Amino acid sequence: MNLEEYFQRIGFNGPCDKADLATLILVHKLHVMSIPFENLAIHCGEWITMDLEVIFNKLVRSSRGGWCLENNYLFGWVLREMGFSVTTLSSRAFNSVINDFGALDSHLIHKVIIDGKAYIADVSFGVSSQIREPLELISGKDQPQAAGVFRLVDKGDVWVLEKTGRRPEVQNQEFAKSSLVNRKETKQIYCFTLEPRQVDHFIDKSQRLQTDPVSLFTNMSICSLQTPAGFKALIGWTYSEVTYKPEAGVDVLDMRKITEEEIDEVLKEQFNIKLLNKLKPVCNKTFYTL
Repeated sequence: MNLEEYFQRIGFNGPCDKADLATLILVHKLHVMSIPFENLAIHCGEWITMDLEVIFNKLVRSSRGGWCLENNYLFGWVLREMGFSVTTLSSRAFNSVINDFGALDSHLIHKVIIDGKAYIADVSFGVSSQIREPLELISGKDQPQAAGVFRLVDKGDVWVLEKTGRRPEVQNQEFAKSSLVNRKETKQIYCFTLEPRQVDHFIDKSQRLQTDPVSLFTNMSICSLQTPAGFKALIGWTYSEVTYKPEAGVDVLDMRKITEEEIDEVLKEQFNIKLLNKLKPVCNKTFYTL
């Protein structure tokens, strides 16, 4: 494991010894546009581990992506190696089916302190909920990014991340009523506390997310990657390219079904992923939307 390989993976050419905000923003943005958010291992008969060296080999050397427990665990290591002050936190994703935050404290994020100010870094939530730059940890402040306006709100016992986005404009009418299309202008993404966490906190969560029949990740195969204009995603058998058009107040969704013969080609051409084992796409209806 070394930083140079990671920097090459994300295309970072800046100085690696400047633990300032500009560097954090750049590395954060390059990561989400280079390393996919994906849980394909679960649907290829593979096991996802919390071993950092295994994660490094997978995401950096094997050009794979990973879910938050891999991407953000790796990203925290990178930031610490670069000299940043980093505290790992845990959070609970919002579940629109129950209209509340889920019970499983399983989403790994980081708090980064720079010049006395705190920021939330998260390179692995995916699709339109993905922040491209760290968010300043200040309550109620509108923080516009490509996907919309993000806000962190201090509720007293927890902090909540929410986003106000744009109206979806679905190009293919076959998907006009798809459960993958988000129709809420403002949505809650997750909640968290500022209690520091060690990696041990997430080991049993990782096991449960991979095996629980009601887990989002056993019910849906997901691969998404941020692009300069929006993001692209392969969820189950549905491939989507989403273009942000803030000047028109819409997100344009170009969605299509792909065949089994196309899967390997789509993964290679759109996400630079080559799987060792056969993928079995899954998309049961859950609370996850583009």
